[in-house]
Amino acid sequence: MWRPLLLLSLLLCNDLTIAKATESTQLIILPSQHGDRTCSAPDRNLNDKPIIGILTHPGVGTFDAPRDHSLSYYEKNVSYIAASYVKFAETGGARVIPLIYNEPQERLFQKLELVNGVIFTGGWAKEGLYFDIVQKIFGKVLEKNDAGEHFPVYAMCLGFEILSMIISQSRDILERFNSVYYASSLQFIENANIEGTLFQRFSPELLKKISTDCLVLQNHQFGISPDNFLANPSLSSFFSILTTSADKDGKTYVSTIRSKRYPVTAFQWHPEKNAFEWGSSEIPHSEDAIQVTQHAANYLVSEARKSLNRPSHEEVLSNLIYNYKLTYSGYKGSGNDEAYIFT
Repeated sequence: MWRPLLLLSLLLCNDLTIAKATESTQLIILPSQHGDRTCSAPDRNLNDKPIIGILTHPGVGTFDAPRDHSLSYYEKNVSYIAASYVKFAETGGARVIPLIYNEPQERLFQKLELVNGVIFTGGWAKEGLYFDIVQKIFGKVLEKNDAGEHFPVYAMCLGFEILSMIISQSRDILERFNSVYYASSLQFIENANIEGTLFQRFSPELLKKISTDCLVLQNHQFGISPDNFLANPSLSSFFSILTTSADKDGKTYVSTIRSKRYPVTAFQWHPEKNAFEWGSSEIPHSEDAIQVTQHAANYLVSEARKSLNRPSHEEVLSNLIYNYKLTYSGYKGSGNDEAYIFT
């Protein structure tokens, strides 16, 4: 008796399987069934091949040579870019042209015309030729924006400090802080408007975590307290404070600012290190920390895409960072794992 019932059950099950398979097959649309399809035209208002110029910094940038912060670096005609800054720009989908701070200025500013944005890196130099070149490049950037070209700047650590000195017109604006190789959180100021800033890209969860967890690396001895920043009319009218942080002694300093008028963002922290530097145990490498790096890179390059400057293909190729040798220096521990050295 059970055999006919079993056979009937198997037949019914088989019919249902065939019906489901037939139904599933009908949902599959082959390319030929779409008819003629073309990809949507690219947005002509955006530049999908952005180039970021990164200004070199005096010295060799590695721990294979003495860390002598003297003018001998200028005399030796040596400068560098930590590779993490290059990788950072590439993460967002840009290529890099090095702006060699001590090359003939005519050549330097010709290169500036090939890029769609600029990064001022971390470092130590706050005077001499390097300071003068940062000031001149920044002046050109403001001119470009005033003339209608969207031209972004990212200034990190030393870059933050030099822009603060330039805008405030004071070499005494900086204060001492104890934040050398120190992971920290970012505290958003009350009623901070993050619309149109890097932080608008963060998920609500990541926004919460970056204010409670140590997701960014600080590595600086100088900074500006919020009170002194706001007390300087030039600084407070040019920049909006987005975040503050505390050093190892609990002293609070301004950690992220955004220009009120120009596409200029400055970080006292290092958005490039989380994903690309490994020399210090303080550098955050969690998935959340990597997201911070990726969002920061994507935001910079999204701003650069708004630049309509499109130099010739040949000019770009002959000036890209790929024309230079990369030096590995990670054996020495903390510092830059890799650097491009220009002599």
